Amino acid sequence: MRRAGFCLLLAAWALPAHAADPDLAARQAQAQKQQAELRQKIDALRTSIDTGEDSRRDAASALRESEQAISDLDRKLAQIDQRQEELHGQLQDLERQIQKQQAVKVRRQQELAEQLRTQYANGVSPWAALLSGEDPNAVNRELYYLGYVSRQQTEQVHKVRRAVERLDRLQQQVASREKEQQQLAAEAAEQKVALQDQKDKRAKVLADISAELERQRGQASRLQQNDKRLASLITGLEVEIARQAELARQAEEQRRREAARRAEEARRAQLARQQAARAKALEEQAAREQARLERERELLERVRATQPPSAPPRSTPSEGRAGGPEGSPPLTYRPPAEHERLLSDNLETVSEPSPSIVRSPQPAVREAEPEETVVEAPSEATEPEGGFRGLARGLPYPVRGQVQGKFGAARPDGGIWRGIVLRANAGTTVRAVAPGRVVFANWMSGFGNLLIIDHGREYLSVYAYNQSTLKQVGDIVGRGDAVARVGATGGQVEPGLYFELRHQGKPINPQVWLGQ
Repeated sequence: MRRAGFCLLLAAWALPAHAADPDLAARQAQAQKQQAELRQKIDALRTSIDTGEDSRRDAASALRESEQAISDLDRKLAQIDQRQEELHGQLQDLERQIQKQQAVKVRRQQELAEQLRTQYANGVSPWAALLSGEDPNAVNRELYYLGYVSRQQTEQVHKVRRAVERLDRLQQQVASREKEQQQLAAEAAEQKVALQDQKDKRAKVLADISAELERQRGQASRLQQNDKRLASLITGLEVEIARQAELARQAEEQRRREAARRAEEARRAQLARQQAARAKALEEQAAREQARLERERELLERVRATQPPSAPPRSTPSEGRAGGPEGSPPLTYRPPAEHERLLSDNLETVSEPSPSIVRSPQPAVREAEPEETVVEAPSEATEPEGGFRGLARGLPYPVRGQVQGKFGAARPDGGIWRGIVLRANAGTTVRAVAPGRVVFANWMSGFGNLLIIDHGREYLSVYAYNQSTLKQVGDIVGRGDAVARVGATGGQVEPGLYFELRHQGKPINPQVWLGQ
């Protein structure tokens, strides 16, 4: 009964967690749907921008296929490296758990062996107790304690079995992680070969169109066209971001209404259960009261039946008048005798042993089993409640390097600086300046592998010329997270990062917002 009650308590405690699972699954499904829609809309927007006549004549467009392929392969390699690091940490954790579990198994086996050895040395067995010819009460007590010892032995056997099962599960997890690690190593080797092939292909294409690229880089109209394309892209992104935000708001309102409805239904159900429980308790109390009255009536009848008849005492006329008809005994209260009280107690406690006769041993304090940790992949980052909070002054530099260009100044080759270029070695990690969501991660003429992050409140950060983008559309990033690698894509000569900040679609001076 205790075990059943404990299981019921555990089930009741776990109900809220299970009740929240459908809501969490619905939110995750909604987020995945919105992410897929955002990618589809942005791909269509990029395609419409890149299909213009100027884009088709741009010499840098010849690099698109190889530079996109390099970015995709590099991102896959980064994901493989990250997963391998996670697996390495998980394997170390599993090894520690296995060592602890092996020690637990040995300890459980020793405890069981000690119990069996002690029982055998003392010659204690139920058959010896039954055939001893001793007092039956003594035999009964000995059999009771033998039953207790047997239960303890059974529990020890179960503990050994549980320890072995946990050990098997941990070893299976280790085998699974090691197999995945081997698969990742083989995949990484293939991706590295493909990456080198794409780099060789890009170098060949770049050599073939180098003269045309040099000519186009000196054209102010080409730079203005690039700025126009970026502005069109950001305008389209802002429209889509606003639409996604409205959809998210509507979904959140629907979720809250649904949660309130479920909470109200749960409250009403709980109230109905409480009312039913109170009604049942009242019925049980009435039944117990009726049973008590019946037992008292039966006890009174038995007592009257067992009392010997006695001559009525003499009474004076006044006593006869006070107590009833003349000659009848007076109606006075008499406390029950000892045998009457014993009989009442026996009726109250039918089939229950007296605590003064049988004393059950105190339950042994169960040693806590070592907690088994299921090693899982880390959960994905989620957007904070209320959305991202925009940008604030003192942002970290996305990459450290020499600053080229001054916001708002004229460029030597034509056009106006709307951002800055941070010169750094190719492959240097580019980091997000603030938390946000990736809303664009693709190749774009004039900017190469381009990544744009929405930071909320109409703030965007732009990262261009990347060798590769390490995040995809819809990914949530935190401040300082690796999002790209420095490169020279889009027809650039030197590796570096082109960095812009925009608010409400308009460029703002990044050096004012970046810290020292």
